Amino acid sequence: MATHLDGRIALRRKRIGFYLGVGRHAGGMFQYAQSLVQALSSIDGRDVEVIVAYGDEAWRSELDASPLKAVPLQHWKRGETLAKLFMALPGSVARVVARWVNPLVRELAALQCDLWIFPAQDALTWQIREPSIATIHDLMHRYERSFPEAGSWLRFQLRESRFRHLANQSAAVLVDSETGRRHVMESYGTPDDHIYPLPYIAPNYLTDSVETSAFAERYRLPEKFYFYPAQFWPHKNHLRLVQALAAARTTHPDMELVLAGSTKREYAAVKAMANELGLSQAVHFVGYVPDSDLAGFYHRARGLVMPTFFGPTNIPPLEAMVCGCPVLISDKYGMREQCGDAALYFSPQSVEEIQGAMSRLWEDEALSSVLIKKGLERASLWKQEDFDHRLKDILGRVLAGVA
Repeated sequence: MATHLDGRIALRRKRIGFYLGVGRHAGGMFQYAQSLVQALSSIDGRDVEVIVAYGDEAWRSELDASPLKAVPLQHWKRGETLAKLFMALPGSVARVVARWVNPLVRELAALQCDLWIFPAQDALTWQIREPSIATIHDLMHRYERSFPEAGSWLRFQLRESRFRHLANQSAAVLVDSETGRRHVMESYGTPDDHIYPLPYIAPNYLTDSVETSAFAERYRLPEKFYFYPAQFWPHKNHLRLVQALAAARTTHPDMELVLAGSTKREYAAVKAMANELGLSQAVHFVGYVPDSDLAGFYHRARGLVMPTFFGPTNIPPLEAMVCGCPVLISDKYGMREQCGDAALYFSPQSVEEIQGAMSRLWEDEALSSVLIKKGLERASLWKQEDFDHRLKDILGRVLAGVA
């Protein structure tokens, strides 16, 4: 006999599967999956056996260093494609069809797991035979429908189908915050006791990475600047940020902004606006920044400024706080839940409010010191060990319910 994670007696040791279909391109979802891998690695093997089934080869080196049993998936790409196609079907129909048609579903079933965890809003979550824990990172297609990347007719329908199934056909749902829990409940009527907040933590690479001597030469950063690492999606709100910078420079002509992100989506429009406003020397586009270099930006920046419309919470504020970088953030959804009094807040719709926060921190050394101190204190309240303990508690509760 063995024990459940919650200490109750079980008839046999349980086997938990962890599905890694997400790659590095997925940003926050990839980072969340990394945190979950580390948390699962801390579980005593006498309680449960954990099997990690992965598709993207980018995971191989990380899993090689983990005590977890890792199984590469042969049918990952084809199976992912089929799972997305089946999203259009009713959940019960999709599950029946997937059992017969999707080789990835059969491949996962062959691992004989009692419970599967899906960390990245995976369409496969409700199409497998076994009980599953879903993850819902955000429902912004409902709450910010004006942005085409979330609320266009087709994208809305696809996301709505995906998330309704995730919320109501899984044994449990992981969310980033109490705000995220409320969003799932009010959107889909999911019972409160099926939803578990497991907030993001700052990724380990921020403290584990070592800055190389080539960093300064590679990026040629200004002496003092604000930093915003975000892809150029409309909801990231770069255009208003650039307008706010132009307004702030009327009284702070030395203010500069560094933007990290690939040259896609609204990149050209943001660059064009910077040029039109005479900011070609004040806005620095550094392109994609690898994880190993991010800490160098936070350590040098006057502050992170993040005027995003999406939430409920985000990972960059956590990155900034753990690096001792002040945070200026949109007053949206769960951001106060995440950052508390360790940030300056503004309405992302107001260029004036964004500019006001930037100007205030730029000139106030005392405020900068206070925000750094509060940010470090805030970051210390929720660390990997806390994440690990919370996940173990959640797994114990869910396993007790599916036994």
